[in-house]
Amino acid sequence: MNKNLLFFIGLICSTNAFSQHILNNPGANHGNKFEQLGTILSDPNAYRTASGAPGHAYWQQRADYEINAELDEKNLRLSGAETITYYNNSPDPLSYLWVQLDENEHKASSDNKLTEQSKMTDQMGYKALSDIINPENDLGVKILTVTDEKGAALPYVINNTMMRIDLPSVLQPKQKYKLKITWNYKIINRVVDGGRGGYEYFADDDNYLFTIAQWFPRMAVYSDFQGWQNKQFEGRGEFALVFGNYRVNMTVPADHVVGATGECQNYAQVLNASSLKRWNAAQTAKAPVEIVNLAEAKSAISKKSAAKKTWTYVAENVRDFALVSSRRLVWDAMATYIEGKKVMAMSYYCPEAYALYSRYSTKVVAHTLKIYSKHTIPYPYPVAISVEASNGMEYPMICFNFGRTEKDGTYTEAIKYGMIGVIIHEVGHNFFPMIVNSDERQWTWMDEGLNTFTQYLAQQAWDINYPSQRGPAHKIIDYMKLPKDQLEPIMTNSENIINFGPNAYAKPATALNILRETVMGRELFDYAFKAYAKRWAFKHPTPADFFRTMEDASAVDLDWFWRGWFFSTDPVDIALDDVRYYRMNSMNAAIENTELKKSYDRELYNISRERNRKEGMKFAIEQDSSLQDFYNKFNRFEVSNSADQEFQQYFNNLSAAERKLYESKKNFYELDFSNAGGLVMPIIIEWTFKDGSKEVDRIPAYIWRKNENKVTKVFAKDKEVTSVQIDPYRETADIDENNNSWPRKNLPSRFELFKQQQAPRGSSTEQTNPMQQSRQRQ
Repeated sequence: MNKNLLFFIGLICSTNAFSQHILNNPGANHGNKFEQLGTILSDPNAYRTASGAPGHAYWQQRADYEINAELDEKNLRLSGAETITYYNNSPDPLSYLWVQLDENEHKASSDNKLTEQSKMTDQMGYKALSDIINPENDLGVKILTVTDEKGAALPYVINNTMMRIDLPSVLQPKQKYKLKITWNYKIINRVVDGGRGGYEYFADDDNYLFTIAQWFPRMAVYSDFQGWQNKQFEGRGEFALVFGNYRVNMTVPADHVVGATGECQNYAQVLNASSLKRWNAAQTAKAPVEIVNLAEAKSAISKKSAAKKTWTYVAENVRDFALVSSRRLVWDAMATYIEGKKVMAMSYYCPEAYALYSRYSTKVVAHTLKIYSKHTIPYPYPVAISVEASNGMEYPMICFNFGRTEKDGTYTEAIKYGMIGVIIHEVGHNFFPMIVNSDERQWTWMDEGLNTFTQYLAQQAWDINYPSQRGPAHKIIDYMKLPKDQLEPIMTNSENIINFGPNAYAKPATALNILRETVMGRELFDYAFKAYAKRWAFKHPTPADFFRTMEDASAVDLDWFWRGWFFSTDPVDIALDDVRYYRMNSMNAAIENTELKKSYDRELYNISRERNRKEGMKFAIEQDSSLQDFYNKFNRFEVSNSADQEFQQYFNNLSAAERKLYESKKNFYELDFSNAGGLVMPIIIEWTFKDGSKEVDRIPAYIWRKNENKVTKVFAKDKEVTSVQIDPYRETADIDENNNSWPRKNLPSRFELFKQQQAPRGSSTEQTNPMQQSRQRQ
């Protein structure tokens, strides 16, 4: 067969999943958007069922770690020796293992450095220019040894951020294998170099805050749906990781405070008597207790210990391990209860964040655990930690957040709500993806989108006036208005997304909120969402598992929704094109003739006639009465006896049901809608009546199934309608509200809104962003 023909056939097959709905019905105005997803989703099998649940043969790998590491503060280097016990629970024999070396993203020779675009602009700073002139650096993981458990060397190959370890013999199903790796790396300045883990340097007191993450060689995921997940780490698509148990011994300067994933095993050895006593008091405290207080943190800052201490942490059934270490830390904790189980909510923060974090952080942690547990599964871990580190990143049981005050302890409203929001978001990541363990390297939205949606629920439960920027439907409109060449589907791979925040966070969060509030309703949505979390807790779900579970647990066909919101870039723009008013013919001449007279008089009226009459014009038929006949004198709308008798006969012949409809005196309105945006959605109609009252009708999206471009529908109303508004609560993300009303309303432009917001002339009031206007002192 011709090679070109083979290529053509292959191209058709590869694109079929995304174009099947068009190929099935080309050129049609229906039968595309409502087709089932079909081959767009992976086929169900013994591992993953058509219902979205794990199958009877579902399996996943496991990796346990024992790590001994030391933080060299003077030389800014981290060294470690780890033993990995890898369990092959798959049905497949494995001849090699893949390990992630994420710190290699910082090497000058890394793929993400080489493929990063750059331009000569006024904003290009010294560091960017320096990196171009002298790209070499001493960053990245230095692998010292890779051996089996007896010390025999194992061959390995490093490919950018991945390391393949070749096994001496095939690792058979149901077998385990132990290997050892020693390594070190230079810790990056994450404030300058960028990245999730690293150090922040405080020049005023010559001290460091270390947030240690992606710091040890970690097993890649081997799964039923893709084999080894060995896609390179480019810096954006985060981590696909294996569950396991950890025991970590971390040696640091003796005056450092260490917070980490899991539970510390040796507080009695590393804490002084006062801190240990406060820790014990925190076990039953209903408000945060400062284990290390502000005065103690400031004292530690002023002097540096030359001694060392080793902190030992143990964590079970987690997918990763991270820690914070510094002498610049206040540490508080309190007990919170999730369905009767005690969880220690804790916070670590520098003096710069004290006024905010001491008041809010740990209480926000506890609040987040309760709300997320309500909507997913009860939080299963014994600890949840918030660390102020002037960034935002998540790991099991610990996360790094921002939120510092001004030097005088004041802060803006924007900083306050931003801090609360990021703590909720990062603590919430304990559920997505730390427990419901999706592949972030492939599908960012599966953790960021689902988590941002649940974050929105937690924010609204914190404060009814919480200024959430992601979740409400109308907040995504500006993004969805962008030209098509600036948009990509939610299902786009992490590394290929241009508008990362709107696409991976805001749009999926908005879609889920619309599902909950508008398409499914809260009861059905909440049950299905919870079912997904239960099914896939501590497992590796894919998008198909989420889509199928949401439908399976609710009996709502949502393929049209996933197709539109997740696989396309179409916006919502439903236009109300026309409204026509009808009423039922009463067949009663006494009633109908009155209306006919009004219509007749209206048609007869014109401005010339009116002015002629006012000017006293002498009309010919008035000057010569012989010109008048029967038609000039009769009452054409008089009701005759025969007409009255006909009506009585008609009315008496009506059935009881027909008579009830007749007597209802309904007003009928025929509405024309067009789908200008392309994304099919429910039609929500608000009617305003002559007496000022209102009524809302909700039409499911399936009204578009036979014509995806235009639909018409008739409504019967008891009262006369004066106006019609679609999407009155702004709940569908409709990008053009100017075509949503009858009669048309002229919505104020941005310029008109700006004028409305200005203070009167001569006023001294400064109009600013209300989120930045106030400054609160602790």
